[in-house]
Amino acid sequence: MNYEAVIGLEVHAQMLTGSKMFCGCSTTFGAEPNTQTCQICIGMPGVLPVMNRKALEFTIRTGLSTNCTISPYSRFARKNYFYPDLPKGYQISQYELPICERGYLDITVEGVRKRIGITRIHMEEDAGKNIHEGSGNHSFVDLNRAGVPLMEIVSEPDIRTPAEAAAYMRKLRTVLRYLGVCDGNMEQGSLRCDANVSIRPAGIRELGVKVEMKNINSFRFVEKALEYEIRRQMRILEEGGRIIQETRLWDPATGTTHSMRTKEEAHDYRYFPEPDLVPIMASEEMIEAIKVSLPERPDAREERFISGYGLPEYDANLLTTERTTADWFEEAVKAGGNPKTVSNWMMGDLMRLLNEENRTVEECPLNPQALVEMLTLVDNGTISGKIAKGIFEAMYRTGKSALEIVKEKGLTQISDSGVIEKAVDDVISKHPGEVERFRGGDEKLTGFFVGQVMKATKGKANPQLVNELLKKRLSPS
Repeated sequence: MNYEAVIGLEVHAQMLTGSKMFCGCSTTFGAEPNTQTCQICIGMPGVLPVMNRKALEFTIRTGLSTNCTISPYSRFARKNYFYPDLPKGYQISQYELPICERGYLDITVEGVRKRIGITRIHMEEDAGKNIHEGSGNHSFVDLNRAGVPLMEIVSEPDIRTPAEAAAYMRKLRTVLRYLGVCDGNMEQGSLRCDANVSIRPAGIRELGVKVEMKNINSFRFVEKALEYEIRRQMRILEEGGRIIQETRLWDPATGTTHSMRTKEEAHDYRYFPEPDLVPIMASEEMIEAIKVSLPERPDAREERFISGYGLPEYDANLLTTERTTADWFEEAVKAGGNPKTVSNWMMGDLMRLLNEENRTVEECPLNPQALVEMLTLVDNGTISGKIAKGIFEAMYRTGKSALEIVKEKGLTQISDSGVIEKAVDDVISKHPGEVERFRGGDEKLTGFFVGQVMKATKGKANPQLVNELLKKRLSPS
């Protein structure tokens, strides 16, 4: 029997606020355990929370950028459950009245565009962290993360394949980083994903039994975990078994999932309105002010790069995935760089050098103007394209300008026709056999002769002049 998967993702994004959701404690990652806590975030009796206004603004920014409706009236709720890293015995979240609803994101997988609905985006506080490793028979609790502001972004069950799920996650991360509301660092846990997946016979509308998967902290693991779980559920049904509604944990070491607990329903959490916080009133003026402040959306920027700069869709998509990369590109173009030439250098040499050192564009030692200055030397014939490759890397490593490196290393391109004619004549005289074969119709030898001339001139000869002179000299008299 042919089955299809039905997938929905619940993404938790840690907001880039300086303080926690309901108190003034720092949200800085990596501090010593339990050094960023106070009476409020560790749940001491009698303390009162106060909402972080910046978290509200960030959530509305995200809702507007994902085509959501912003609710003028929303409120917090208490989500009750017991776990050692939840000091109050409940989590302050939102339930029946979230701040953002009914949005969507468009993704493209294998050239096919698809719209993924977003059910809701709501605010909540994070729990702490249980530490089990390196402590013998004991476990410890670090409450630095308790109370850190989160957005939970819940998709509709519109996703059908693991590849679509990964594409949705990447697109969402791009949007969040463009907005500056989340750094998207999955390794540090600032972007976390829970996946709900069920399978059903192809063509049937009725949903199958849903399984939730946790602990997915990379785009690759999103795909791998879903692929494994879909196979597991298919195998159970084909063997005559039944799927149990449960929460399973993804284990990247084994590439498998294992049962964690039975899946909770909403009533298990005994949600009720948070009595210590007033309802949230988002005025039209506030929403409009946030809307005006939004940056250009990634999709719109990609379309502009295609229509305005004449870039291929592949280039435009790659350059606009990160806002800082798109900014770097546009600065180079504004400085006089040809858009396609700048794109080629960025996607090739620049990204290669950055990846070798695990750097981002923000950490790039070269500025866009430096690249354009080097490209100008190529355009005016001072250096060849081949020499430019080495100069670019030297610029990256040393911080020197292209002109400084050209002068230091004597790399100025030879455009004196007399000098090049002599090199061409020397090469022809040394390879009479190849000359005879070329004149006999083996035109593939053109590359051989060009290579010999460039070798003789240490790569400095003007390639265009070399080709012109070789064509003239090698033609039958």
